Amino acid sequence: MLTLTGPAVEAIRSLTTQRGLPDAGLRIIHQDSAGSLSLSISPAPEAGDEIIETAGVRVFLQTDAATMLRNRALDAQINEDGVVFQIGPRSE
Repeated sequence: MLTLTGPAVEAIRSLTTQRGLPDAGLRIIHQDSAGSLSLSISPAPEAGDEIIETAGVRVFLQTDAATMLRNRALDAQINEDGVVFQIGPRSE
């Protein structure tokens, strides 16, 4: 299962509360055969999405994305230009 770092939780919380959608989450989908992922704010999961809830934030993983991200961690860096999400190895 994908894990979320503390900075990722804070970034997702910041993004979802800015939109005024209290139950929104970050949705991650598998984009193409090259392994690209797309991230967006979604008001709710879509049918078949895996839902990860951590510290009050939600991530919705499309089935293919969930498979790709097993045993990985989502991290984030927030700076003056916005949020940069990064996928890395999960630390035990």
